[in-house]
Amino acid sequence: MEFIKRKNTKKIFVGNVDVGGDAPIRVQSMTNTKTEDYEATIGQIQKLEAIGCEIIRVAVNNKNAASALLKIKEKINIPLIADVHFDYKLAVFSVENGADGVRINPGNIGGYERLDYVVDACKANNAVIRIGVNSGSLEKDLQKKYKGPTPEALVESALRWVRRIEARKFFNFKVSLKSSSVINSFLSYLLFSEKCDYPLHVGITEAGPGIRGAIKSGVGIGLILSQGIGDTIRVSLTGEPEQEVIAGYEILRSLGLRRRGVEIISCPTCGRTEIDVNGLVTKLDPLLSKIDLPIKVAIMGCVVNGPGEAREADIGIAGSKDLGVIFREGKVIKKVYNTESLLFEFKNELKKYMQEKKGRT
Repeated sequence: MEFIKRKNTKKIFVGNVDVGGDAPIRVQSMTNTKTEDYEATIGQIQKLEAIGCEIIRVAVNNKNAASALLKIKEKINIPLIADVHFDYKLAVFSVENGADGVRINPGNIGGYERLDYVVDACKANNAVIRIGVNSGSLEKDLQKKYKGPTPEALVESALRWVRRIEARKFFNFKVSLKSSSVINSFLSYLLFSEKCDYPLHVGITEAGPGIRGAIKSGVGIGLILSQGIGDTIRVSLTGEPEQEVIAGYEILRSLGLRRRGVEIISCPTCGRTEIDVNGLVTKLDPLLSKIDLPIKVAIMGCVVNGPGEAREADIGIAGSKDLGVIFREGKVIKKVYNTESLLFEFKNELKKYMQEKKGRT
C-alpha cells in the first residue's frame, strides 16, 4: 500500500541527473572545504559520491573559487552546483566554468536586472537555477508587508522571482523556501506547492549539530515529504557532510520513499545487555556505510531475544559475555563462544551474504 503519493512536478536535468517528475527524490549535500582548494574539495566530493550523494553544492564567494570549478568538474561524477550570494558575476562565471547549475538567493542577488544576466548565462550553458528563498534574507518590502518572514512572505518572494524567470522564457529551475522554523518551512512548501509545479528542493536551514540537527531536519523534511512535496533534499547539519547524506537516506527510507544502503536495527540496550552494542555499531558503521544494496543489519545486545526481535533483518549479530550468535532472517547460523572474535566472524558472514545477494540481483 502506497503511503505517500508524490506530487507530479516538472522534470528538469541537473547535469545528467533527473529531478522532479517520476525521478526518485535526490539526496544532495554541500562541501565545507574552501572551494579554491580544489584538491581538498575534490577529495571530499569523492567521499560523498561513495556513500550516495547525487548532487553536490560548493560555495563560490570569490573568483578563485569560481575558477576552481573547472578542475573540480573533471574529477567528479555527480552534478556540481555553485552557491552564490551577492555577486551575480560569480554566478555567470561559475556556469561558464562548468557548473551544472547555480543556487542564488533572490534577497541578495541585487534585483531583476542582475538576475537576467544569470538566466542568460544558464541558457547559454545549459545550466539550472535554484531559486533559494531564505527567511534570513527576505526582501525588505516583504518583511515590512508581512511583519516578518512568514510563510506567505516566503511564497510571495519565490513567486515574484519565478515569474521573472518565466518571462525570460527559461524554465530549467527548481525552488526552495527555507526557514530555521520547522512549522514555517512546512507551511511555506504547502502554500507554494499549491501555486506551482516546479521541482522543489527541501531542507530546514541552520538545523544545528549532531542529534539536534538530525531530529529537527528529520521532523521538518519528513513533514513536507509526507505531503508528497519534494524532489531533492539536503539535511543541513553542523559537522561533516557525510552525515548529511546518511541522514537524508534514512529520512527517505523511514517514509518508504527510497531504499539505498544498510538500515541498521540495534537495541537501545537495557540491564540485560552484556556486550558493548554501541561499540559494535561504531566499529561496523564505516563498513556498512559503503554498502549500497538495500539490506537490514541488526546489532542486538541480548542473545536470548535479539534474533527474534530483529526477525525482519537480513543478517545480524547478538551476544552475551559468553556467547555470540550470528543470524540470518531470524535464524542462528553460527555460534561464537569467544566473543572477542564475534566482530571478525560477523564480517566474514556479511561478506558472504553480500556476494550471494549481488549474485541474485
